[in-house]
Amino acid sequence: MTESIDFKQLEKELNKRENYAEIKKAYEFALEQHQGMKRLTGDDFITHPLAVVKILMELNVDDTTIIAALLHETMMNGTATYDVLEENFGTDVAKIVESITKINNLDLPGKNDNSAIYLRNILVGLTEDVRTLYIKLADRLHNMRTYWAVDEEKRKEKAEETLDVLVPIAHRLGINSIKSELENLSLYYLKPDVYNDILEKLNDTVSSLNDYLDDMKQELIDILTEAGIKFKIKGRVKSVYSIYNKLNNGKKWDQIYDILALRIFVEKESECYAVVGLIHAHFRPVPNRFKDYIANPKENMYQSLHTTVFGVSDKIFEVQIRTYEMDEIAEKGIASHWSYKEKGVKKVQKLMEQKLELFRSIIDTNASETDDTFKEAINRSIFSKNIYVYTPKGDVMELPQGSTPIDFAYRIHSKVGDTMVGAIVNDQMVPINTELQNDDIVKIMTNSSSTPNIDWLNIVKTNQARDKIKAFFSKKDKEEYIAKGKDILEKELRKRKLSFNTIFSNEAIKKVLHDLKFEDIDELYMALGSLRFTPGYVINLVDTDKDRVEDILIEKRPQPIKVNYKSDVYVDGLDNILVNMAKCCMPVKGDKIVGYITKGQGITVHKENCPNVNLTDERLIKVTWNENTTNNFYTNIYVKVNENKNIMAELITEIGKKEAYVRSCNTIEKENYLVYVLNIRIRNTEMLEQVINSVAKMPYVASVSQNI
Repeated sequence: MTESIDFKQLEKELNKRENYAEIKKAYEFALEQHQGMKRLTGDDFITHPLAVVKILMELNVDDTTIIAALLHETMMNGTATYDVLEENFGTDVAKIVESITKINNLDLPGKNDNSAIYLRNILVGLTEDVRTLYIKLADRLHNMRTYWAVDEEKRKEKAEETLDVLVPIAHRLGINSIKSELENLSLYYLKPDVYNDILEKLNDTVSSLNDYLDDMKQELIDILTEAGIKFKIKGRVKSVYSIYNKLNNGKKWDQIYDILALRIFVEKESECYAVVGLIHAHFRPVPNRFKDYIANPKENMYQSLHTTVFGVSDKIFEVQIRTYEMDEIAEKGIASHWSYKEKGVKKVQKLMEQKLELFRSIIDTNASETDDTFKEAINRSIFSKNIYVYTPKGDVMELPQGSTPIDFAYRIHSKVGDTMVGAIVNDQMVPINTELQNDDIVKIMTNSSSTPNIDWLNIVKTNQARDKIKAFFSKKDKEEYIAKGKDILEKELRKRKLSFNTIFSNEAIKKVLHDLKFEDIDELYMALGSLRFTPGYVINLVDTDKDRVEDILIEKRPQPIKVNYKSDVYVDGLDNILVNMAKCCMPVKGDKIVGYITKGQGITVHKENCPNVNLTDERLIKVTWNENTTNNFYTNIYVKVNENKNIMAELITEIGKKEAYVRSCNTIEKENYLVYVLNIRIRNTEMLEQVINSVAKMPYVASVSQNI
């Protein structure tokens, strides 16, 4: 059983905070929202947000985080709305609570590697405000402490989810205190026999182990006191989960060197190195066990010196030496110490800012990609092992393992990457495809007239560099299309013995741009250069008595010929014509379709049975699907749900199983039922039918259709 908590237990500490009045207001609001609700433990529901606040207070978080934590269940298990929270507690709090609610409404991916949508939601929460994840981790920790109240299957499911999704996030954010407890609790629920066996072995020897720790601690106290160093020292026996991990990786009990561990805290970084020198002078170090994480921080910004020595009674001890500041960051995470100004922490802040910027970059550049593509980008750029390399000035850069000088250049700035001509690593000229290593000092050589090479796409490791290179060539292609389009048009005019200035007066250009819905003449040239329109078609828009595009199409329609145009739809008799999918009926590949000649928009494709299409209209034109197209299409389905049940998360999950993607979801509330309007991305009608049939079998679903 966990201790039930009330506001009075926290009030003394909270009262010291600058925004105590706002915190008290948030508590009273949450208390009203959760009035009468109980947890499965039997405790009042309000004890959960209070317990989350208590966990977060130990991490030294700011007042906004405390307020949002008190309110984090009020949208999901209350009647609060975003607008109400924003009005009463501000935009930051409202956004954090909304993000937490979205995350809690969805099943995290757990063992399902295909659930990239959920991973995306977690990352979006992080990029918008890292405090969202602090609250989510504290929320899960309190729930894990009380999962004895739920059935065994649910406990195991949540434990797996915690290990697979939340523990790595706690590690990445550097919150060791939460990470360690989540690991132990997860093992306890997943493998209670193994957990208890390790605990029993530890308990059998805990008395003697503590004696060894006390003796070694006293030895170190005497050594450091004599050296005149101010310090604190703690001893511990390694956590159950850490021992399990080592045993699971093939180690035997007597091969685990760091069951006995001591941690020494000092004021200054230089004293860390002095302490390790003193320890090595008195105790023989175990070979190859010294780690300097101060000069080379871990990927989660962790800094400390680690050494393993043969200590008292020839027992093996792991000793960690760090400053108080490093310990705060290691246990509580960088976000709880954002205000520190010291050089070391500034460097760590810069790394965290790089990480957050990387998250934003991936989300922005992959917004329209498939889930598989997005997941690959995440795995490649975030969840890979990282290295730390330096600029000649000593600024540290975090990169995925396997990165090259090109990745380094683009991490500095896109202009540096675009104009890169070579690299010097550790004072040696190296090929640009060289894999960088930890601690490398990298200098990038540039030339203002140089440009990227398309082959770099096969060399770079980071998603950021790949996207910047693609963006450069996309811009270059655009410029080439514009030049090509202008040339094509001028050649056609010369062929017809026409003058550009005569045909394309200012009024004529305005008319063409208006008819084709282009912003400027560069867009027109680009359409010509990419063969979307023929020059003859554009000239005819000006050099004719007809005022409207649709009249030209109707009157000058050629004899039907099927053209081989790289489009989703073939238009009989017309090559390189603009084709749009009608938004009213949203056809997908496999539907029976017709084309409609639309003013200024080329051909609009409708379903044959679309109520907005008159099959006798002279503006209709024959169109057929390009059987070779592999593009996706968007369409709507309408899901009627009985009893106003909120099953949005389940709907997204079910549709995702069919490899479809939900782009947006709206609801229409009726007195006795609810209608979900889901805009989904699919490949064809066959896939659509599979989605509809699958959703129709879900509990509470009364009907599924493409019409409301």
